[in-house]
Amino acid sequence: MATTRSAPLLKHLLARLNPVRSVTYMPRPGDGTPRAVTMIPGDGIGPLVTGAVEQVMEAMHAPLYFEKYEVYGDMKAVPAEVLESVRKNKVCLKGGLATPMGGGVSSLNVQLRKELDLYASLVNCFNLPGLPTRHDNVDIVVIRENTEGEYSGLEHEVVPGVVESLKVITKFCSERIAKYAFEYAYLNNRKKVTAVHKANIMKLADGLFLESCREVATRYPSIKYSEIIVDNCCMQLVSKPEQFDVMVTPNLYGNLVANTAAGIAGGTGVMPGGNVGADHAVFEQGASAGNVGNDKVVEQQKANPVALLLSSAMMLRHLQFPAFADRLETAVKKVILEGKYRTKDLGGTSTTQEVVDAVIDALD
Repeated sequence: MATTRSAPLLKHLLARLNPVRSVTYMPRPGDGTPRAVTMIPGDGIGPLVTGAVEQVMEAMHAPLYFEKYEVYGDMKAVPAEVLESVRKNKVCLKGGLATPMGGGVSSLNVQLRKELDLYASLVNCFNLPGLPTRHDNVDIVVIRENTEGEYSGLEHEVVPGVVESLKVITKFCSERIAKYAFEYAYLNNRKKVTAVHKANIMKLADGLFLESCREVATRYPSIKYSEIIVDNCCMQLVSKPEQFDVMVTPNLYGNLVANTAAGIAGGTGVMPGGNVGADHAVFEQGASAGNVGNDKVVEQQKANPVALLLSSAMMLRHLQFPAFADRLETAVKKVILEGKYRTKDLGGTSTTQEVVDAVIDALD
């Protein structure tokens, strides 16, 4: 634990967190103009963690401001004015939206992705210095197709007691998610892309997904390409997760793989993520499990804000504010490393506000 670390070692580790750069990037005139970002606080812990982001952005004087909309998971649809705001601003930050079980109510999270064609979900699962986990050297990026597969929403009752649910896989969507995964790897100096599938059983559907990945892989000779069956993938994740780099998956497998990888690397409360399409991006907690928390966490005001803070750092990079992203990430990592302020899921007793105050104090 951080409390047993020697002072020189802690100082050395903290120094390693600080990025030393002589030049970040050369902005175009006007790049510092504050940008509007749509905010959806959401359900459960959502208002707590989005409020944490607002406080930290204000403390950094980040060049953005939020247009806030109340949206809840039990609504029948995402309000038109919210969609209009995201289309206008191009960027959204959101808390979790609860999805009612059964009853024919569709997920607003899925609606939002389909309406805005946010076809790529990205979750970064990595070890944070100072946070003990079973495995070291984990740094996995799970890129998941976001618009079809088992989430196509095509379900009906054929006869009483028999329900048919259609999994849809198209060459167009498979190819564009494969392109996004390889392009991500190429631009971020990643070495390997692994396609996750079940083509041994779903020979046509997952076979088409694999065929698309193989075609795209030929255009990136510098990146190693491999394939793994989803059940073996889960076993390998929990035994040797360090072997994975970038993973590209159809919709349902990606949800399972991302949450498994998040649990291995430190928990869903610290994993950032986002959803992106050609024109829009929505940033949220990376792993969906527990993203609205429970009543007790909300009551005690002890939600972990780290995942959404790191997601908002991804958002700052997306908006081309890299220095602000670096400051935020470094501050969050300092707080985790020092170990004094941690929420219950990380073995501590801190409230959301105590973690936020610590991050603000750690800002350079």
